Amino acid sequence: MSLRAGDPAEIGGYPLEARLGSGGMGTVFLARTSSGRPVAIKLIHQQFAGDSEFRIRFRQEVAAARRVSGAFTAAVVDAAPEAEQPWMATTYIEGPTLAQRIADDGPLGGAGLRNLAIGLAEALRDIHRVGVVHRDLKPSNVVLSAEGPRVIDFGISRAADQQTLTMTGRVIGTPPFMSPEQLQAPRGVGPRSDVFSLATLLVYAATGRGPFDADSPYLTAYQVVHEKPSLDAVPAALRTVVEPCLGKEPEGRPSADELLELLRDLPAELGGSAADGPGAAVSRTRDVLTEHHLATRDTPAPNGPATDAAGTGSADDGSGSSRTAIGRRLRGRWRPVLAAAVAVAAIGAGVTALQAGAFGGNDTEDGAAAAAPGAALPDGFKPWSETVAGGRPDIPDELRCVTHGDAVFCGGGGVVAARISAVDGSRAWTALSPGIPVQGMHLVGATDDTVLGYRFAAQDAPQDPTTEVVAVDADSGRELWSVPVGGQSTAITGRTRDAVLLGNDVVSVDPSDSALEFRDAHSGDLAWTTSFPAGEQCAPVPVGARLYAMCVTDAELAASSVRHPALYPVDRTTGAWGEAIAVDGPAVPMGVADGRLVLLREHWEGAALTGYDAVVRVDPASGKAAYSRLATTYGGTPGMADGTVYVSGQTGLVTALDPATGRKKWSRQTSVEGASGPVAGEGVLYFSSATGRVVALSPTDGTSLWTTGPQADGLTGQQGASPRVTVAGRAVIVAAARNTVFAFDAQNPPKPG
Repeated sequence: MSLRAGDPAEIGGYPLEARLGSGGMGTVFLARTSSGRPVAIKLIHQQFAGDSEFRIRFRQEVAAARRVSGAFTAAVVDAAPEAEQPWMATTYIEGPTLAQRIADDGPLGGAGLRNLAIGLAEALRDIHRVGVVHRDLKPSNVVLSAEGPRVIDFGISRAADQQTLTMTGRVIGTPPFMSPEQLQAPRGVGPRSDVFSLATLLVYAATGRGPFDADSPYLTAYQVVHEKPSLDAVPAALRTVVEPCLGKEPEGRPSADELLELLRDLPAELGGSAADGPGAAVSRTRDVLTEHHLATRDTPAPNGPATDAAGTGSADDGSGSSRTAIGRRLRGRWRPVLAAAVAVAAIGAGVTALQAGAFGGNDTEDGAAAAAPGAALPDGFKPWSETVAGGRPDIPDELRCVTHGDAVFCGGGGVVAARISAVDGSRAWTALSPGIPVQGMHLVGATDDTVLGYRFAAQDAPQDPTTEVVAVDADSGRELWSVPVGGQSTAITGRTRDAVLLGNDVVSVDPSDSALEFRDAHSGDLAWTTSFPAGEQCAPVPVGARLYAMCVTDAELAASSVRHPALYPVDRTTGAWGEAIAVDGPAVPMGVADGRLVLLREHWEGAALTGYDAVVRVDPASGKAAYSRLATTYGGTPGMADGTVYVSGQTGLVTALDPATGRKKWSRQTSVEGASGPVAGEGVLYFSSATGRVVALSPTDGTSLWTTGPQADGLTGQQGASPRVTVAGRAVIVAAARNTVFAFDAQNPPKPG
């Protein structure tokens, strides 16, 4: 739809190309970023701009959309809720809405209907897990992209811990897809209202009609509250799932997580309606239809916001071959910690095979005694488990921990830092963060007397720094100092590390993203500030006792296309910059081997990170970078321990790589999907997933020593997470989902099952 007379030529610096649609509250335009990528901009109608109640609701929409931006929704690119005429820009999704698809081609069936159901349940799960209730699930708010359904429009959503804002005298929503409680008492609407709405939407997708359709919205609303749903035309297997979701009382409905499990067990090909008789619900199976990738391709579409991509190009690796090189996206400063969860693949049939024992040798008791043979337990140790509640109980965080003697220091998400006894799990103190966490920002580190973590400002405290590094006294938990911190470390290095600990000093990026700051970790005294090279942004990279900065040009960052990062040595005493070392990137720093910084080069296809295709070694003495191409592109979560690089795949395959040559040392299939690691104990490597499952492997050949069962309700298949295990002698301490921390003896691990 072309622009009309009176439409603006640009919004917020984004040139407009077309109208995508208009509704009662605003108009959505197709626009372009400065690098040429399409975005969808929602511009609020002028008559609402002066309405304070509406502005509050629009701010809530922007905040909610930012919290849930991920693989199942449209990420927020930019927003100006305080502008004279408020607007929000999101990524642009190709595909028709579900309403358009049903209107054009009729109801869905078979595998297409099953895929839609599972994809929407995945979206709902992740929306709820960051504490948001959508409150307006309907066919026009579902875009059918090539990668699966996307849920859009958080215009009347709310955080689960906030009062619902309703326009005076109005019930906000769409009656055929609203829950009974939403029609009767909208201020009491919770996550299971969305479950009800999703069930009505699935009935509509399967039959072309809602379960409570009537001749008028008033009759429809009455039937939603008082009558039974009409489900005769729904395939029998699907009906058994959606019927309990349509219960009048929220407590009787399944949660989004429970609904997802039920939908995954549906037949691969859904049968006909219940009238078709028995047998339609047989042949239950799990498959890989729910799997999706960390990022998706970007193509223009007429219907809504969606993933954006950087441009492509080829880069020579020195061996005569070329690869697709795509840069990383910028990190949104308010991206929630569980945006890591929306970058997950549910493994499906792979999980079934592993649980059925298709891969043996993972749970042997004989191997347990081989783990950590020379280490000792802390005096008085006994296995323990502890939950560290964060500053935002509506957002289930994930912690990361380090040990110092018998003390365990944990932080991340809504927890700046907490001190736990490695002996019995008792907690000495906890320092909380009030704001919405940023993905991947956990504990900065700990010295003998100081613990450093991140604090995020509360949404109702806009005067506070968005993100701060906070130093806490290790013994008392008393705050020593704090400093605002900026940084685009994820976009530059592939890791969220806006501050790093070097011995007893901490290096951070200043809040204006223009300089590195170097200060004493305990006192906070600033030793020096050194400005970034002109036209570049940087992130600190420790190389043993040395300090480096990885920098990227402003142009590459603006285009989200990091191809030519540079490494600069930085003098720890003066902050002086050395000569730049060019790197064929994007590349992720792994660690140090034989005095050289080791990086893994990322391989991108379109906007999707498919894995790592080369090892890069930077020699500080010569200032040169050497490259070793890998035999294949290894996908998964990379890490490094004791001079070896490891990649842990989504399905549990762990591969060891020689950083000097890039050659594979060994591969081992484990039953721990989406594990992060490695963490080295004495003669053993530990990998662990968000569920708290831990596998112990021999570093020599990958022999599996033992595997534990899950300890927490977490997601499998996650990629890119930092290691969750730390050790205190022979004690293995694991941080799992929902702020769970537990510990056990490496020679007596928890039995699986």
